[in-house]
Amino acid sequence: MYLNKAIIIGNMTKDPEMRALPSGQKVTSFSVATNRVWKDKDGKKQEGTEFHNISVFGKQAETCAQYLKKGQAVLVEGRIQTRSWDATDGTKKYRTEIIAEKVQFGPKAGGATGGNVYPSKNSVPAESGAGSQQIDYPEEEINPDDIPF
Repeated sequence: MYLNKAIIIGNMTKDPEMRALPSGQKVTSFSVATNRVWKDKDGKKQEGTEFHNISVFGKQAETCAQYLKKGQAVLVEGRIQTRSWDATDGTKKYRTEIIAEKVQFGPKAGGATGGNVYPSKNSVPAESGAGSQQIDYPEEEINPDDIPF
């Protein structure tokens, strides 16, 4: 048996970007930051942040582009996928991302609550404290020329 499932709860690092594929299907891309705290072998508290690339397709992509904003908490459930392509300089580029199957909005930065993009009776509610952690975002931006679509 095989399983490819990712569930993350984190904060949006920038506003989502929506595009249309040549087929006309909508796709929205955004990034989510998650924090991790652990103790090292000396017992000192360590903190780390991971940044996850997310892609959402179809009607759900339109809803995410309309309602999600930078800093907002979000729960994403989907599968992990790695794509590769040849860059203009001849090098091989790779991008690992989560293809979202379900996106649940968390509290907005101003304190208002969000809702499910497609609620179901099996939805996992996002904890209200998930969006309250402060994240130091990197200054560098993703180069749009490196994205294959």
